[in-house]
Amino acid sequence: MTENGNQAGVIVCGIDGSTGSRLALQEAIRIAARRGDRVRAVAVYEPPEMWSAWSYGAAAATPVPDPDALREDEAKAARTMVDEVLQQTSWDVALPEVTVETVPGRPAEVLVDLARGADELVVGHRGRGAFGSMMLGSVGLGCVLHAGCPVTVVPEPAAA
Repeated sequence: MTENGNQAGVIVCGIDGSTGSRLALQEAIRIAARRGDRVRAVAVYEPPEMWSAWSYGAAAATPVPDPDALREDEAKAARTMVDEVLQQTSWDVALPEVTVETVPGRPAEVLVDLARGADELVVGHRGRGAFGSMMLGSVGLGCVLHAGCPVTVVPEPAAA
C-alpha cells in the first residue's frame, strides 16, 4: 500500500545479466521508489524446445540440456544479478520490494505480456556499432511497439 492507501503499482523490468539490463534495473528501482511501487524483475530465457525448433542440419542433433536444470540455472543467475545490483549501487532512496522471475519464451513477447496492467515497462538499450547505437535492440523495439503501458528504454552512458 502506498501512503494514500492505494495499492502499490508495478514496474516490470526485463533483465538478462547485461550491462544494459543492470542499468535498466537501477532505473526501475528508482522509479518504483519515487512512486511507492514494486519492481518485478523478469529474466526471459529460450527453453530447449525452442532451440531444437530453430535448428537444422547438424545443429539439430545437438543434445539440449535438461529443462528443469536450465530453469534453475536461469533463476539463480537472475537472482544473483538482482542481488548484485541492490548491493553494489549507492541508493539515495528507500528500496522498494523487488521480486525476481524467470519465464521461458521470446523476450519481447513475454515482457509485453507480463507488462499488461503494469504502470511501466523498463528495458535496457542495446546498440550495434556507431550507427546502431541510435537504434533500439530487437527486444526494446518490440516492447516499445507492443506494450500497453509506458516503456522506458535505458541507454548506456556515452563514452567520454
